[in-house]
Order: sequence, then structure tokens, then C-alpha cells
Amino acid sequence: MLEAPKSSLAVEMNNNRVLVENSTNSIEECLLPESFEKALKLIEDFTTNADKIQNRVLSEILSINAHVEYLQRHGLDGHTDRETFKKVIPVITYEDIKSDINRIANGDTSPILCVEPITGFFSSSGTSAGERKLIPITKECFKRRSLYRILRTPIMNQYVPDLNKGKIMYFMFTKPEAKTPGGLVASPILTSYYKSSHFKDRPYDPYNDYTSPDETIICEDSYQSLYSQLLCGLYQNNQVLRVGAAFAFGFLWAIWFLQKHWTLLCNDIRTGTIDAKITDSSVQEAVLKILKPNPKLADFIEIECSKDSWQGIITRLWPKTKYVDVIVSGSMSQYIPTLDYYSNGLPIVSTWYGFSECSAGINLKPLCKPSEVSYTLIPTVAYFEFLPVERNNEIKNSISVPDFLNEKEQQELVDLVDVKLGQEYELVVTTYVGLYRYRVGDVLRVAGFKNKAPQFNFICRRGVVLSIDTDKTDEMELQNAVENSVKHLIPFNTSLEEYTSYADGSTIPGHYVVYWELINQEQATSIPPSVFEDCCLTIEESLNSVYRRLRVREKSVGPLEIRIVEKGSFTKLMDFAISKGASISQYKTPKCVKFAPIVELLNSRVISNYFSPKCPNWVPNYK
Repeated sequence: MLEAPKSSLAVEMNNNRVLVENSTNSIEECLLPESFEKALKLIEDFTTNADKIQNRVLSEILSINAHVEYLQRHGLDGHTDRETFKKVIPVITYEDIKSDINRIANGDTSPILCVEPITGFFSSSGTSAGERKLIPITKECFKRRSLYRILRTPIMNQYVPDLNKGKIMYFMFTKPEAKTPGGLVASPILTSYYKSSHFKDRPYDPYNDYTSPDETIICEDSYQSLYSQLLCGLYQNNQVLRVGAAFAFGFLWAIWFLQKHWTLLCNDIRTGTIDAKITDSSVQEAVLKILKPNPKLADFIEIECSKDSWQGIITRLWPKTKYVDVIVSGSMSQYIPTLDYYSNGLPIVSTWYGFSECSAGINLKPLCKPSEVSYTLIPTVAYFEFLPVERNNEIKNSISVPDFLNEKEQQELVDLVDVKLGQEYELVVTTYVGLYRYRVGDVLRVAGFKNKAPQFNFICRRGVVLSIDTDKTDEMELQNAVENSVKHLIPFNTSLEEYTSYADGSTIPGHYVVYWELINQEQATSIPPSVFEDCCLTIEESLNSVYRRLRVREKSVGPLEIRIVEKGSFTKLMDFAISKGASISQYKTPKCVKFAPIVELLNSRVISNYFSPKCPNWVPNYK
């Protein structure tokens, strides 16, 4: 039986033995330029021997946790082979282990899910798929996830060299932590990381030299944190080589914040002081160590921010910026035009793919077009399985994923190296911290292969849908429909800033409502109501045939409605979510809203509304 690894995961590969060290020393070594070649060689080894590594990872996870309650409950009986594992261990969702997690949260320290002691929880953002979830963590979690930091810099250096000769303005946020009844800390993954010794005591890395002092990052007051991070980023503007945040929305939120508060920021730079609203003493001290009076820089920022157009503001204020580092896959792709507008078309780079349960993939071609981003799953971090997802013949572009799997469907899961090009799958993971055959909820499409390892496009989250009758509209389908419709706005120099949707059952019949916040660019012209009506119809024409059948034949779904909301409405929506416990770092605008106070908030800011003028096209399909 294998022993629990203390600092390494050893993998047999033919006659060689590749050692992936998780210790701090090895991280420092891999971040040195002379070790970049070694890190790239690791990727070649991982992807060439993906299946052998996956087999070893599963065996190791099951050996370490052989006597935990969960595995004994399902009769694994110490077996570590794939065949027995897949035969006796069920494919599960969070609801299936919620009672076990609640026991741990309430103070049960027995080995329920894993041998390693549970030290806390990652809390999911709760904005994509419902209620907040608690994902167990151990002290080894960040060590295992550090592999991505090891690999990301050497990959990026191949495409954008000399990133060690400047700084990164990367907006990072934390929120107050919560405690479970048993005394364990629960917080979003990024909050947990920024407050951990892995971040605070990290070795100096010239390739990731932030403009933001740590004190501004761990400040839990979102206004003070963002204000002080922007202040430091502006003051060091000529040293900034790249800008970003975890998600596209977080970065754009910083730009919108700058639009509102640039006069105060200029005053601080001009005088070398910090605004009175920044009351956190540790933040004040850290910022004032950097800030010195610079009237010339303040004048420059004032001139740029005073201009009528903010197009290209990123390259104007931070002229040496080489790319924008944000995740734009999935629902974040809607922000690509806005990012292009503010950045003058700088490359948008999505470097990694992960979630609360597990870090999973890395982008080996970071300068690819955002629409072409794919992630190569690293086979050492978890055991991956894939549940085939079908496109319903009648529901074009609608993803069909069963909520509950029968025995036959559970046997249809395939291993990492057995996925098929072009096929879509829901990701299922088995991790070192006690998640076994756990459905993550992400739907991925196989885009290609790196040696034997597949590369995936992120498609959408399972279960985010609009529904009035028997219609089901998933997140990606809605996004495609909205993207088709906003093309009508192009002749009027207007684009879509943000959107969400709501299934309004209060009308007879019920109907879809799509809330739009618009951004008017230079020389924008007034938009006739008929154009918005065309937008409504285009959305309906882009939706699946079941929806269109219910509109045309059954008349059980009413005309789609677009409600235009005041500028800043979605910032208000985010503020509301944060006030209810959401994290800025992980916040993503929900593409479908159901919570009554949110609907009321949006409705209170509607300035005009439009309905589809006629039924969409629909032809009976008798297949």
C-alpha cells in the first residue's frame, strides 16, 4: 500500500521516474529562468504519459484513503484498481455528500471522506448554480495547486518574454471569513489563498511582481481595497507590463470604478497622500511607502480620464501593457468586446482552468483568440472521468445532461485519454481531499490533444436554464442568442455592457425577460424601438425548437421581452450580491436570476422595454 505523500507525487513512466515536488524550494527553482526548460519538459512528460499517471493517481488516492468511512460504506474494501472503483463507487453530486460535509462542519473529526485532517472549507461563489457549497480542504491543498504557478510562467515566457522586467497590475480581493459550527473557517478559494502563508510568505517572483501591496489585497473593505490597488497601479503605471483579475468582470469593475473616482486618485498622486475614506491603517501605511507627490503624473492621468472617450484607456494610462490576464471562457466571453474597447485590442489571455473542488487545466497557447481558448488537464492533480453529454436532436444547441445517473449511465463514463474529439462531456473528479466520482457541473468540449492528453473548451455550467413550460434554455444557448441579437446595435455605435435573464411566470402566458445595460460609444445615435424589437425576435429565432414550438403552436410561452436598465444597474446587482456574502474575486453576473429582491432591483432601474413583434419561425420536426 502506498503511503500518503508528504511533499511529492512520484509517477512511474516506463523506465524513468518523474518526481513532481510540491515543496517551496522546488517552486522557487522552477520559477528561475534556467529551470523553465525543465518545467516545459514536465508538461511533455505529463501529456505523453497521461493514462499511466492517471492510473497511479487513482491508486494513490484510494490507497491513502482506504479506510475512510465513505469508501468503506460503498464496499471498496481496500481495492485500488479502476475496474473495482468504477463498479462500486457511485457518481455523485454535492447533495449526495452534503450530510457528510455537514458532519465535518459541525465538528466531527473522524476520517469520513479523507485521511488528511480537514482544516477548513472553500465556499463556492453560489452565483452559477444555486446555493453556496462547502468543499473540504487540507493543509496540502495549496501545495498541490501550486503546480499551476510553476507551469504558467514558463509557458507564458515562450510567448511574451521579459515579464520579469516590470510589474503586473492584478486586482485581487478578499472577503470576511465565516466559521462553521465546528469552528472551521469557510471562505471563497481566492480569499483562502490570499490569507494563507502560501501567498503571504511566498518567495519573491520577478515574473509576478504585483503593483498591489499585500495589505491592500487582504483588506476586506471592497472600496478601500480596490481604491488603494488602483492608486498603486496608477502610480507605477510605467512599470506595468500586464493587467488583469481572476475573471473579466472583476477587471472591468475596476475600470468602471476608475471612471467614477479618478479625480480623487489624481489628487492623491498629486499630493502624495491617500484619501480620507481609506481608514485601514495597514493599507494607509503600505500605500504611503510607495506613494510620493507626482504632479506631472497626476496631470497626465487627469488629461486622459477627462477625454470624452475611454476607448483604449488601458494602453493610454499603462502604455507598456502587453496583454490583459483574465478568464474569458464560458459566460465571461460576453465581456470580450468591452475589453477590446478599453484595451485597444490587446491580447486577452486566459491562462488556467479551475474550480473550488480542484485546479484542473492550463492553457498551453495563451495568445490564442479568446474564442479558441482550450485547457490541457494536468493528470497529476486528480483523477478525471467524463460523462458524455448529448445534444438533443430537437433542441438544437441545447445540452442534455441527466441530473441522476442510472447504473448504465454510470458505466458510460470514460477516462481522460479515451475522450473523443468534438464530443462534449461533463467533468467528474476524484480528489485527494475526499471527493469521489464527483460531478463538477462543468460541460467541456474536446478541442484537440497535446500528445496523449486532451485539450478542452469550457462550454457552460450544467443546470443554468430558463424555463416556462417544457422548454429548457441553457447558459450557452442564451449567450449565443444574445450575441446574435446585439449585432442590430452596431450601426448605432452601441454595444451591450451586461445582461441577465428571468423567467417571468407572473404573466399569462409566462415569458422570458432579458435585462440589458448598454454602453454608448463615440457618435452613438438614437435607436428606434423597432431595432430593439428586432433584437427580441433575433433572440427567439436563435433559441431551440422546443421553445419556438411552445411560442408558435402551443402558445404556452409569451413574446420575449428586453428591458433596458440604467447604467450602473449591474454594479448595483453586484453590490447586492456582495452584501449577501458573495466574493468580488469570484463574482460572476448570473445569467439567470430567480431571487425576488434581485428581480425587484433590476425592475426598479428599467428605463424602457420592448417585446418581440411576432412569433419566431418554427417548422414541425417529425424525426
